[in-house]
Amino acid sequence: MHPNSAKSIPTGIVLEYDSGIIPPPYSHVFRLALDWSKGSLQVQLDLHYTDRDELSEQEILDEGFTTQDDYSYQGALNKVWIKPVQELISQTKWTNKPLTEGGIYAILDENGKSGVSKTPANQDEWQLMAQDLIQAIYESVKKELPLKVSYRLVDSSDQIDCSLTVHFADRQVIFEKNGKDRIIHWEYAIQLMKMIFTPDYHYELAKETPGSKRGAYIECGDGYWHELGKGVVNIDPSFDAVGKIKSGFEELIRD
Repeated sequence: MHPNSAKSIPTGIVLEYDSGIIPPPYSHVFRLALDWSKGSLQVQLDLHYTDRDELSEQEILDEGFTTQDDYSYQGALNKVWIKPVQELISQTKWTNKPLTEGGIYAILDENGKSGVSKTPANQDEWQLMAQDLIQAIYESVKKELPLKVSYRLVDSSDQIDCSLTVHFADRQVIFEKNGKDRIIHWEYAIQLMKMIFTPDYHYELAKETPGSKRGAYIECGDGYWHELGKGVVNIDPSFDAVGKIKSGFEELIRD
């Protein structure tokens, strides 16, 4: 094989993101650099919320933010994330097309050398990957706790309590039922989590304790229990997210 035809081996990647036309206090930019050239995973994150000088402090607080949301980190992350990132790199079609309304640019490090800025065609996948990695950083430094969703299913003969805890720090999902834990498939859990946060949650109907009458109840980590189909309803009549939540948990309960 001619030496110039050898395939470049990614040893790291830099992701640069701009939220685009999203208004403050949500608008933000970040730079996330990953380096696995020495076997471990070293990361550097710089995240900055933009245009907040247009808002009062109270307006920022009212949206659930603080005045200190910018964040920087440099250190190690569990190397379990290296393979998913490498797989996404290999599946990605790269272009030189500029982004018009925000998104992610990437700079690949190949064979120890930094390349040029490219645009991944699969923007949604890269934005989700970046969000997962940032969440992993937050968990690793104890800035945030793992996401835990509790679920209760009551039928005519039984009551089953279970929970799903997503540990981004080490990319593991723990399903607990009747005091017994087991690790479940990451992608299955993430797809179920997407469904969980798709419907409308009516907090005026929520309670601080789970229901005991026949039905399905869910608590998404904030201490409020909602009944599926009553306090949790589909936004789009053509897409039954509530039904998918029920079937997703029922499959886990059966296994």
